[in-house]
Amino acid sequence: MVKTFYDFKDNFDHSTEFLIFGIPWDSLSSLKNVNSAAAPFKIRELTYDLARSTELGFDISTLNASDLGNVEIDPSNNEKNLIKIEEFVRKLYNPYKSPKMVMIGGDHFCTYPVLKAIGDLVLEREKFGVLIFDAHADFYYVWEGKKNSHTTVAHRIFDLEYMNNKNLLIVGARDIDNIELDNIKKNKIEHINSCEIYDIDIQETIEKIFKFFKSQGILKLYVSIDIDVLDPSIAPGTGYVVPGGLSYRDLWQILRKLAEEFNIIGFDLVEVSPNLDLQNKITQICAAKIIVEFMSFIKK
Repeated sequence: MVKTFYDFKDNFDHSTEFLIFGIPWDSLSSLKNVNSAAAPFKIRELTYDLARSTELGFDISTLNASDLGNVEIDPSNNEKNLIKIEEFVRKLYNPYKSPKMVMIGGDHFCTYPVLKAIGDLVLEREKFGVLIFDAHADFYYVWEGKKNSHTTVAHRIFDLEYMNNKNLLIVGARDIDNIELDNIKKNKIEHINSCEIYDIDIQETIEKIFKFFKSQGILKLYVSIDIDVLDPSIAPGTGYVVPGGLSYRDLWQILRKLAEEFNIIGFDLVEVSPNLDLQNKITQICAAKIIVEFMSFIKK
């Protein structure tokens, strides 16, 4: 039996404020030694041993959240999975009065069908933007001849008819291939690299993120968090570890300020690979804390 995230209920009604679901799917990862498909199960399980209040003293039990379990995945049929995920989210997302969508992946391509389902339905689409935290740009057009891969997810998001270089921002990258860099320059994609964050400071980074979106009239955000945006000294349990990442505290602070300034209509956390984590499960704990802390920021 799948345990629910932080003991949240497994059903919802019109008053529910957060809908949590997992996507146990990593078939579109370019690595063979990962098991991010296990992350939705493992992250839920360890929340039973975590405190029931956030760092700022918010009572987690007061969050009106539901954990609906996982989307049923067929590892042998990627196209079918994309359709099932999109249909799953479409049934839950009400553009007029919808709970915040919270997805636990899975590899990063899990983000694409979730975001597409929300983006296709969201009201006032001109006010809608996407913020991606990632050590990688994931902006290959194709990977090994295939358009769908966790290495191409940002490009697939950009390819959606309502996405462009004015409402998509990538933060924390520090491992961008030449091919991706050419694609980014060609399409004038805005990105704040990890080294740039530390050349200025975290407050200036926050202000830069705000300026990018607000200058375009963006008020609603979907936020995608690849756990590898964190430095591997903090979160080693992921496929492609790259030194020079954000600290947990810096990411925590950015998310806190985002929730104060924007309507966060949904977010996800992806790419945790429990089999690559340390014995103390630090990466999975980081993931659980990021999710619940961000939920509390949004609630407040």
